[in-house]
Amino acid sequence: MKKLEFKPGRLLRHLVGEDLAVRRAFSRDALRRIEAEIAAQELRHGGELRFAVEGGLPPGMVLRGVRARQRGEELFSSLRIWDTEMNNGVLVYLLLADRALEIIADRGIHARAGDAEWASICAGMQREFASGAFEQGVVAGVRAIGDLLALHFPRDAGDANELPDTPVVL
Repeated sequence: MKKLEFKPGRLLRHLVGEDLAVRRAFSRDALRRIEAEIAAQELRHGGELRFAVEGGLPPGMVLRGVRARQRGEELFSSLRIWDTEMNNGVLVYLLLADRALEIIADRGIHARAGDAEWASICAGMQREFASGAFEQGVVAGVRAIGDLLALHFPRDAGDANELPDTPVVL
């Protein structure tokens, strides 16, 4: 059994203002614009892209020491991003309480793009986030991921939208 991780500062960040943090970073209009950008990018390639943002984790997850990467992988699975025909789904996951950003890519696109590409996209997004430009950071990341997907998985006439484009707010 894993030992509980008690870090009062982290626990407090996850408990206090998680909904407020998401609303402050992403208005309803901003989320609609992000959805529109995802839809526009998916017209350029055969991949699937999802964006999920979470203000903070539930206390049990914090106490178990769950980190953004682990949570992102869990969401990648539960949102069925792994279940695309070409194994080319990508999740952009933002955990505001930890100021953590993760890009989780399915094996089809990850094998072609690699860690350096994802790290570069994350770095660009984080520069925008540091100045408080959350919507712009996500849109820039979605466009950069769209460029990679268009390069490696050009759109075919028969491509269908396999996953919703709507951002997931947890």
